[in-house]
Amino acid sequence: MRFRKEASPRWLRRWCPDEHVSSVAEITPARLQAHGICALLLDLDNTITPWRSRQVPPEIAEWVKRMQAAGIKLCFVSNTRNLGRLQRLSEQLNIPYARGPMKPRRAMLRRALEMLSVSPQQAAIVGDQLFTDIWGGNRLGLYTIWVRPMHPREFIGTKVSRQVERWLLKRLERYRVDESAS
Repeated sequence: MRFRKEASPRWLRRWCPDEHVSSVAEITPARLQAHGICALLLDLDNTITPWRSRQVPPEIAEWVKRMQAAGIKLCFVSNTRNLGRLQRLSEQLNIPYARGPMKPRRAMLRRALEMLSVSPQQAAIVGDQLFTDIWGGNRLGLYTIWVRPMHPREFIGTKVSRQVERWLLKRLERYRVDESAS
């Protein structure tokens, strides 16, 4: 599902994603390329793996391979404090990672763009949280793709922010694009 971000009230735009998908597996190279996107900045927890997991679901590992085969550049931008886990998953999937001040701050995202040698207009961020991934991406002018969390288990602070996310989503609903009409 897509949103008409420009039609939403200014105060709401910072948290409004360009798209919402159930899983990263729904994102295709062709759809990205149609938007001029050649790079994805990927959140880790509850986007690529369940929270704190060291296991990548097979369908997500296959999706990563399809993206890489299509020439889509990938980089992890995770707020995880477990650097060892991030490094192992980076090596396992052959995806570099950027570190820095946590999202929604822009420094880590800028570092990832520099690592991939792309501009913000050529990149999208994919993540499960409006207040970190989507807000950070919107602050930098990235195309933002909000994904449904993979698993209900998550950090307690995230559980609290999900309450506010639900309130915001009710306000964003009126700016959703009816794709069945197109």
